[in-house]
Amino acid sequence: MRYQSKQYVRWDDLDAFGHVNNAMYLTYAQEARFAWSGILEMVVARAEVDFIAPIYDGDTFLDVELWVSAIGNSSFTMTYELTMKGELVARVKTVQVTVDMSTKKSHTINDEQRAFLTQYLETEK
Repeated sequence: MRYQSKQYVRWDDLDAFGHVNNAMYLTYAQEARFAWSGILEMVVARAEVDFIAPIYDGDTFLDVELWVSAIGNSSFTMTYELTMKGELVARVKTVQVTVDMSTKKSHTINDEQRAFLTQYLETEK
């Protein structure tokens, strides 16, 4: 299963060239991940972005589709596709580590968290 989120392009997302600044692509992924995250307390350990097409001034929103692409012992990998008007504009991958917010330390993914993540698991071909 994939999670779908709509993210809005704000005026201050734009750079001097009139398109969305590259750093904002990670913000759009982060906002979608936050809405999806449910029972998970996590930190991002790694992020990578493939920029495929620019998002220009005048584009008001984009769609973010995300899924879990791997589950480990205390971390999991997510993949995101950002589309604008049906066109793929970026692909993002992040690795999250589950943490106990009271100790600020990583922990093993518990059964409830693993069941939640498994709902969204799509292994890459």
